[in-house]
Amino acid sequence: MGKFVMKATKTGIKFDLKATNGEVIATSEVYSGERSCRKGIASVQKNAPIANVEDQTQEGFEKQKHPKFEIYKDKAGEFRFRLKATNGQIIAVSEGYKSMRSCTNGIESVKKNAVDSPIVIEE
Repeated sequence: MGKFVMKATKTGIKFDLKATNGEVIATSEVYSGERSCRKGIASVQKNAPIANVEDQTQEGFEKQKHPKFEIYKDKAGEFRFRLKATNGQIIAVSEGYKSMRSCTNGIESVKKNAVDSPIVIEE
């Protein structure tokens, strides 16, 4: 089972969703406080399992309804995803992946781990 790790930054608090092997599979924005960070986690738990996948690397891709994972290529040419909630806000983002397969595996890992992973506060 994975876990949500909340940790303080210089400007607030953020979370990482870590897979069972300890790898970070998704990261949040920086929130102003713990309460809003916990709401962000709850949003990922609610939206990730039901989110469709929109592959924006394909020409003429089919737009999906929110919630959704958007796959795109960054400036370095790596594949990344962002999870958007029903209101269209980005609630989690991935690292860069060299291959599309790794990126889609990351999405599947988020869908699986988001549901019942415990929340841990890192000092």
